[in-house]
Formats: sequence, structure tokens, C-alpha cells
Amino acid sequence: MDPESSSPGETSQNVENQAHSGVKSKVFWMVIAGLIILGALITGVVFLAKSDTLTTSHIRDIFIIVLALESLIIGAALVILVVQLALLLNLLQNEIKPILETTRRTVNTLKGTTAFLSEHAVKPVINLGGMAAGMKRLIEIIGIIKK
Repeated sequence: MDPESSSPGETSQNVENQAHSGVKSKVFWMVIAGLIILGALITGVVFLAKSDTLTTSHIRDIFIIVLALESLIIGAALVILVVQLALLLNLLQNEIKPILETTRRTVNTLKGTTAFLSEHAVKPVINLGGMAAGMKRLIEIIGIIKK
């Protein structure tokens, strides 16, 4: 079946099936990677259990240093996060809030303008049109103008 003769429902279903199969493929490879990492960890623990104390203590020290560096990186990321949050709050208070206030005032002015125009421009035109229609009907009833 060529793509030109397929219905829109079939085409969207094909796209949906392709997207679903792509997700399945990603999940499959993630599971495989997780199993490989788990196998490597188990192998490492077995070799460490069989090795001498000196080697194990060196590897322990390396892991302690890695965890300390990781803590420093996480601390720096938290500081950056707090600074960004403070900047966002400043933006909201000093820039967005005045814009919203100005917008609210503009909307209120627009409401007043539309009420004024309705009262002083539209109503007189409507009344004039009504009077003109009434005069026309009166003239038709009197018989000056035929329908």
C-alpha cells in the first residue's frame, strides 16, 4: 500500500506504531546496559573479596575521594540553583508584576472607553435608525410611498 492511498487514520497509526517500537528499542538497550553494569559490579566485588587488604583499602580510599568530589559538585549545583531561583523571584517581582499592573489598567481603560462609545455613539445611531424605520413605516401607512 503506498502512502498516497492510505487514509489519515492509518498513517497516524503507522507513525504511532513506529514511535512505540522506537521506545521499546530504547528500553531494551537500557535494560541490557543495566545488566552489563550489574554484572561488572558483581565481578568487581568478587575480585575485591579475593584480593589482599592493601588493594581493597586503596580502592576504598579512591571511592571516598570520588564521593567527596561528587559532594562538592552537588553543593556547587545547589548554590547555582539558589542563585537562579533568586534571580527568577527578582524578575517576577520587578518586571512581570509591573507589566501585569499596566495590563490591568489598560483593560480597565478599555472597558471605560467601550462603555463611553456605547453610550454616546452607538445608542444615538441605533435610536436614529429606529426613528427612520418608524418614519418610513408611518409614510407607508399614510400612503405616500408604496411598498
